[in-house]
Amino acid sequence: MSRYVRKDALKRQRENIIPKSARFQALLLDPLQIKAEKCRRSLFEFMKEFWPEVSTSDPTWNWHLEYLANELERMMYRVANRQPKEYDLIINISPGTTKSTLCSIMLNAWVWAKWPWLRFINASYSGALSLEHSELCRDLIRSERYKRLFPYLEIKQDKDTKTNFKILYDEEHLDSITGEASILKKSGGNRYSTSVGGTLTGFHADVLLVDDPLDPQRAVSDIEVLKANTWIDQTLSTRKVDKAVTPTIIIMQRLHQNDPTGYLLSKKNKKVKHICLPGEIRNYRKNLKPKALAKYYKDDLFDPVRMPWKVLDDLRVDLGEFGYASQIGQSAVSDKGNLFKVEHFQIIHSMVPDPDIVRSIRYWDKAGTAGAGAYTVGVLMHALKNGKFLITDVKRGRWSTEQREAIIRQTAEADGTDTIIWHEQEPGSGGKESAEGTIRNLAGYITYADRVTRNKEMRADPYSVQVNNGNVLLLYAPWNQDFIEEHRYFPNSTYKDQVDAASGAFSKAVRKKIAGAIG
Repeated sequence: MSRYVRKDALKRQRENIIPKSARFQALLLDPLQIKAEKCRRSLFEFMKEFWPEVSTSDPTWNWHLEYLANELERMMYRVANRQPKEYDLIINISPGTTKSTLCSIMLNAWVWAKWPWLRFINASYSGALSLEHSELCRDLIRSERYKRLFPYLEIKQDKDTKTNFKILYDEEHLDSITGEASILKKSGGNRYSTSVGGTLTGFHADVLLVDDPLDPQRAVSDIEVLKANTWIDQTLSTRKVDKAVTPTIIIMQRLHQNDPTGYLLSKKNKKVKHICLPGEIRNYRKNLKPKALAKYYKDDLFDPVRMPWKVLDDLRVDLGEFGYASQIGQSAVSDKGNLFKVEHFQIIHSMVPDPDIVRSIRYWDKAGTAGAGAYTVGVLMHALKNGKFLITDVKRGRWSTEQREAIIRQTAEADGTDTIIWHEQEPGSGGKESAEGTIRNLAGYITYADRVTRNKEMRADPYSVQVNNGNVLLLYAPWNQDFIEEHRYFPNSTYKDQVDAASGAFSKAVRKKIAGAIG
């Protein structure tokens, strides 16, 4: 190290012991140091300064970037000072809003300019996407612009991969005998990048950040949603340097009722700050959080430059109603309504007289796993003389095969022999054997297996027409709320078993003749 570079580094390292007045005077004489200090004090200013290092496009500085940068700053100050976290953070925001540039690229590089010892774990649904963000962050730190402003930082040469890179930083050391100062290279923080579901064995971090935990193309898969939630809950949460201090930050668009946002917010004892920024609030104002941010929306638009109404109208056509709701509205429910308009369910408080009932159907959607996964559901529906349909009972549980069959038998005994029992037959030999077993179990009752061929959405469509026109009644009971909520979010609901069973019951209740059944 040259004498000039060494003296310059020492000067910067001594800033903490120089009186504030003297430091201020020094800054006035050094434009480079003014710029560096300005960047260190503000993540947003840092982002503006280093934008050319990560993008060739002209920036659009919409209001949300400074707002989110300030929120992230506050969290990072608490982490650096080892203060207990106030909350974890969830940010729901549309794609194409520079959220990854801010949160997954700029944030790391800014933090290390102030607190070079902090460690990060960054993740995304795709390993390739996570590594791309990591590479852009590394390129920023290697840039001449970054080196000029923060020459006391560098990437450790033998720990420099997209998956895991480490920071080295200069620290002043004063000899206790001679009083002479020297610069020591110290091992600093690191960034470990992985995919949701990936391994984290051996890694711990001061900050856990997940940018897009779900692939929009696969988010409707309950398996993918469960995989993401389980990984965040059981793997990522165990990788904290200090459980009281380390925050979890999740940035995503809403994609499913039980996506990581919905799942984490449903945990009543978990402290989470939820920032939700719909692309427009003409139709999705109820989703905006905090509500005070409405003042920044112009003509109800989040970003009138990049996302004007013409662009949003085109996106609605391209994405469809559900895609628009999730990616723009930050909602698991379209503003046009999901398949069911649940406010049109009519709840009655007393049973109709027997003469008003044309036929009664109990339909079972069967599952065979106890304690987890899908539910077994049996819906009792009555076709009425006035053309309406009344649901009087819903049995729902996660039972083993033996428990399920016992409950189906007990329910048949309670319903009586006038109730016709249908149960869904899954494809394949296993489904056939299960259906035959249920029929044997229900000896003495009228029962049929239903070989379904269409998907759940298609089967639910005729039933939804009756619901949406106010022709489906519910007898007041404790099961009403869960039943209605599943319909509200269908087909993006976490579970679909109650809708499936009700759709099946409806399809049989409207039939005057039973055809194509086995018994």
